[in-house]
Amino acid sequence: MASSEIEVVDDTATVSAAAATGGGAEPAVPSGAGQEGEEEEALKDDVYTGAAYGDLEKLHRLVEREGRSVAEPDALGYHALQWAALNNHVAAAQYILEHGADVNAIDHTGQTALHWSAVRGHIQVAELLLKEGATVDAADLYGYQTTHVAAQYGQTAFLYHIVAKWNADHDVPDNDGRSPLHWAAYKGFADTIRLLLFLGAYRARQDKEGCTSLHWAAIRGNLESCTVLVQAGKMEDLTVQDKTGLTPAQLAADKNHQHIAFFLGNARRVHERGCGGNGYFGKLSKFRLAPLLWCIIIVLIFVYVHSIILGDYNTNMTVPFGLFSWLGVFLATAGLAMFYRCSRKDPGYISKNIRDSQNQRDDEPLLKRGLDNPELLDGNWSQLCITCKIVRPVRSKHCSTCDRCVEQFDHHCPWVSNCIGKRNKWEFFMFLLLEVSAMIITGVTAIIRSVQDPASPASFSGWLGYTAINHSWVVSFVIMDFLLFFGVITLTVIQASQISRNITTNEMANAMRYSYLRGPGGRFRNPYDHGVRKNCSDFFLKGYNEDIERVVQTLQPDEEMGPIQTSAVLQNGESVPLHVNGTDHSSTDSQVNSKSHRQSSAKCCSHNKKSERTPLGLGLGLGCSNPSSRYVRSLLPL
Repeated sequence: MASSEIEVVDDTATVSAAAATGGGAEPAVPSGAGQEGEEEEALKDDVYTGAAYGDLEKLHRLVEREGRSVAEPDALGYHALQWAALNNHVAAAQYILEHGADVNAIDHTGQTALHWSAVRGHIQVAELLLKEGATVDAADLYGYQTTHVAAQYGQTAFLYHIVAKWNADHDVPDNDGRSPLHWAAYKGFADTIRLLLFLGAYRARQDKEGCTSLHWAAIRGNLESCTVLVQAGKMEDLTVQDKTGLTPAQLAADKNHQHIAFFLGNARRVHERGCGGNGYFGKLSKFRLAPLLWCIIIVLIFVYVHSIILGDYNTNMTVPFGLFSWLGVFLATAGLAMFYRCSRKDPGYISKNIRDSQNQRDDEPLLKRGLDNPELLDGNWSQLCITCKIVRPVRSKHCSTCDRCVEQFDHHCPWVSNCIGKRNKWEFFMFLLLEVSAMIITGVTAIIRSVQDPASPASFSGWLGYTAINHSWVVSFVIMDFLLFFGVITLTVIQASQISRNITTNEMANAMRYSYLRGPGGRFRNPYDHGVRKNCSDFFLKGYNEDIERVVQTLQPDEEMGPIQTSAVLQNGESVPLHVNGTDHSSTDSQVNSKSHRQSSAKCCSHNKKSERTPLGLGLGLGCSNPSSRYVRSLLPL
C-alpha cells in the first residue's frame, strides 16, 4: 500500500545504548556527542519531554514557574498533547488541557492527539480527549480518521470503544477510497476485520484503484484475513476485478502467495457448485437424510418381527427368550422416538440480529445493538458472528448448513437433518444408545433362531446354505444390522467419551482455534471438565452441561512477578516486545520522517507496481539519517 500510515518502530540499538549510558528515568545523551549533546540536553528540558514522560513535576515547573506554553508545537510541528496521548499519560494530558492546549490542535500532517492515542490503542487518554471536546471524525491530510489509525494497528478494543460509545464512523473511506476494513485486511488483523464486518462495514467497497478488502488481504498473503472475509462474503467478492482486471486470487498468484491463490480458487469452485463444504461430506451435509434413515429402521423392525420373531422355525421360543427378542423391538421403537425428537427439536439456535430483509441493503450500516455485551468488553472478538450479527455465547458456532448459530455446537448431522447442540444432544445420544442396544439384541436373536432351527444341517457350510435359501430375509437383516452396528457403536463411544469430559466434537476438531481451550504454554486445557461423575450426572439429569468454567486457583508470590510483557506492532504485522513496569506506559524509540507524507498513492493498485511497503503517517518512522532523530528519541521514554 503506497499511502501513508502511522508507524512506531523500536530502535533496539538506541535503546540499549541509552540505557547503558543513562541508567535513569531521563533519556541519556549518547556518548561523544559534544556540542550536539549539550543542545540535545537543552532540548530535553521542555514541555514536550515532560508530556512524553508524563512528568507532572517538570510540566509544573516549566509552565507555572518559567511561563512555557503548552499550546505551541515543537520545532517539528508536534504538540505536547500529542506526546502525552501517544504514551497514555492521562494526568499529563489533563494538565496540558487545563493550561491552554487545544484538544483539536493539528500537526503539519493534519493529525490530532486523538489520532496519536489510536496508535497504541490507549482508551483512557482517548476518553479524556473526547470528553474535552475532541472531534472523533477529524481527518488528516490523507483522509485518515481515528478509525483508520486503529484499524492500521489492529487496535480492536480501541476501535470498538470509539464506535460503541462515541459513534465514530467505522466505514468511512480515506482520500484513496480505502475504509478501515481495507487497512485491517491488508495488515492482517483478523479480529479487527470481524468487528468491522459485525458493525456492517461494506465488504464490496472498492478504492480508487478498484481494490476491495479481499484484494488487499490477498496481496499481503494473510490466510486468516482471507478466510474471515470469504466466510462472510458472497460469490461476487471472489470474482470482482480491480482496474487492472485482476481478481483477488489472481493478485495472490501474482505476488507468489500460492496458498492464498489456491484457497480463493477453491472457495470460488465451492460457490459455483453450490456446496457449503468441500468434498463428499460437505455435499452430504446439505442433504436431509432423516426420512431415509427413518424408513431403514422401520423396514428393519418389520423384517425382524415378521421373519425372525414370527418366522417358521419349527420350534417355539421360551418365554424368557421371547421377552428378550421383543425387547429389541421396544428399544428400537424408543430409539425412533428419540430420533424424531432430535430431528425436530431446536438444537439451541440463537436468535439473529437482522433488519427487515425487504429494506436491507448490503452497504447499509447495521444498528449497533449488543455492543455492550460482556464478551466484547472482555475482548473475545472471535465470539462475533458476522452472518447473524450477534455476539455468540462461548462454545457456540455458526452452522453453515443451517445458517444459524447454535449453543454448544457439536456437529451438523445429515442423518437427523439437524444440528446437534445444547438442546438436543441428550436425545441424540439416547437415540444412539437405544439403537446400539436394539441392534445387539436383534442380531443375537436372529443368529440364535437360525442356529436352533431343527431342519438345518449339522455342518457349518450346510447350515449357511440352508439359512441363505430358506431364511434369506434373516441373512439380509443380519448383514444390514452388522453394517450399521459398527458405524453407530463408533459414534456412540466417541459421544460418550466427549460427554464424560464435557467437550464437543467441534471443540475437539478445532481445539487450536479456541483460546479458551489453551492453557499456560499453549497446551490443551478444557476449563469445562468438572470430572466424569459431575459431567455425566449433569448431562443425564439436566439434559445438558452448563458452560461453567472450573475454578483453578494458582497462587504466585509477588516477589516472583517480573515485568509485564507487551509489544509494539511493526509495519509488517510483527511485534517487538516492550517491558512495562507497573502501570507506566512505555514507548518505543521512534523518529520523524516528514518526507514520507509526500509519497503518492496514484499507482498503488497496479498489479505490477503494487507495493508491499508499509506507508507512513504520523511521521514516526524509520531512518537514521534524519537530523531530528535524536530529538525525537529524547521525547520517547525508554
